[in-house]
Amino acid sequence: MPDISGRPGPVGRVGILVSRYNERITGRLLEGARAACREAGVDEALVDVVWVPGAFELGAAAAAAANSGRYACLVALGAVIRGDTPHFDYVAGEAARALSDVAVRHALPVAFGVLTVDTMQQAVDRAGGSAGNKGHEAATSALELADVLARLREGT
Repeated sequence: MPDISGRPGPVGRVGILVSRYNERITGRLLEGARAACREAGVDEALVDVVWVPGAFELGAAAAAAANSGRYACLVALGAVIRGDTPHFDYVAGEAARALSDVAVRHALPVAFGVLTVDTMQQAVDRAGGSAGNKGHEAATSALELADVLARLREGT
């Protein structure tokens, strides 16, 4: 699959992991991630979408996907919106930690497309609204890093 610059890149699948919680937002992030893959020339048949219950579960899904050895990169999409309790801090922090751990442990691009926002309006703005589409940005980042890592492994 070519990277976004059109250079030859790693051959492999792209795994997009999507939180079902706040699906109104995560569905729009998924649309952005799929668009980024298309723009990079990734065949739709090489893009797997895996839905998980919430952002907290993205780490376990990423670990299983990485352990499968099937993917050139992963894109994790979710939306954690601050409420009146510290729940936000635990979910957002643990999702970030788990996804980072998977990326480092497997030397695999795992893009953090999890919105951590204070309001629903901020989420809407970042899921295709006035602040762009962070799903698109996350997928673009994952594809670019997959290309970089492939080049490092090949010594080019």
